[in-house]
Amino acid sequence: MSKEEKNTIVPKLRFSEFIGNGEWSEKSLGDVLIKNSTKNKDLKYSLVESVSNKFGFIKQDEYFENRIVASKDTSNYYIIKKGYFAYNPSRIDVGSLAYKHDDKVSIISPLYVSFKANNSIIDDYFLLCFFKTIGFTRQMIFEGGVRNTLNYENLIQIKISVPTLSEQQKIADCLLSLDDLITAENQKLEALKARKKGLMQQLFPAKDETVPRLRFEEFNESGEWEEKTLKDVCQMQAGKFVSASEINETKEDNLFPCYGGNGLRGYTTSFTHAGNYSLIGRQGALCGNVILVNGKFHATEHAVVVTPKQNVDTAWLYYMLVRLNLNQYATGQAQPGLSVDNLEKVALKISKSKEEQQKIVDCLSSVDELITTQAEKIATLNQHKKGLMQGLFPNNNNLLLEK
Repeated sequence: MSKEEKNTIVPKLRFSEFIGNGEWSEKSLGDVLIKNSTKNKDLKYSLVESVSNKFGFIKQDEYFENRIVASKDTSNYYIIKKGYFAYNPSRIDVGSLAYKHDDKVSIISPLYVSFKANNSIIDDYFLLCFFKTIGFTRQMIFEGGVRNTLNYENLIQIKISVPTLSEQQKIADCLLSLDDLITAENQKLEALKARKKGLMQQLFPAKDETVPRLRFEEFNESGEWEEKTLKDVCQMQAGKFVSASEINETKEDNLFPCYGGNGLRGYTTSFTHAGNYSLIGRQGALCGNVILVNGKFHATEHAVVVTPKQNVDTAWLYYMLVRLNLNQYATGQAQPGLSVDNLEKVALKISKSKEEQQKIVDCLSSVDELITTQAEKIATLNQHKKGLMQGLFPNNNNLLLEK
């Protein structure tokens, strides 16, 4: 690929065989889309799907947690085949368009808008990339800075710049190969997470057992683990209030991390603790989540700071807190919460040997390091894809890939 210098509708990066092919042409989406109006009138299809921002097309019963929300009469539902797109016109945003990758024919509610690409003009994946860009979402902002319901009539007015079909397909092939690599690396990450989960199940005793199923050989004669409560093995205390105006979004040299109930909130000029501690979120839907922090930090009143007692390893206690799934002890409906009093009553089993605790930590932390490295690799690949898209599409489209 070579750089294209002209300040016209051409990309900064272009495959060598397309250099000199001239500018891309500007079209409206109405020029390249075909609306789907085919309905399930003869009730031939029964697989009902919904459109999810995260998963694309997904079985409706999975999306709504086994609740049936489809109409009993699906004759008015749109038929969705491989290569079709769909979105919810009232919640359109980056990533909220679903694309049908598989061959399973399904049906979707008539509340959705559905269409396919006119493949004589535009490549499916090239179009899909466009839908994942700021350039697309910026054109959904109408007069007065308001994002209106994006019905099909509004959608087809949005502008898109396109090269020849062969160049589109070359770009699509390039980005698809990168997507395949990212998918493979994500699968490796999930495998590492599954490995860690399996190890945690083996390295800590099960509910009705007193020793772990997987034990390091040198501790086989160390006896059973002891029945304790969290109050027996640690001290827990909520952090201190800090006003939102005192929390900076960006890190500076004179600021300290500030942690609330859902993790890092920002940075403050003050700190409440220094050292290694587990923090438990105590309010909100994510209450019971546990993070391990190190150094000087400010813990807010929505975080419970955990200080291990004598002969209890800090990192071991962190892994145990994760395993205990503390969210199950939350009370309250609208605003779930965890009190220190309730947390102190939670039962656990602990090895009498701090050396055994540390051996477990060494094993699990080594997997955590692999997980962190793999996650960083994926983040780098995603950043590379973002930069590549900026180069492969003209600047006039403002095509910056969203995270």
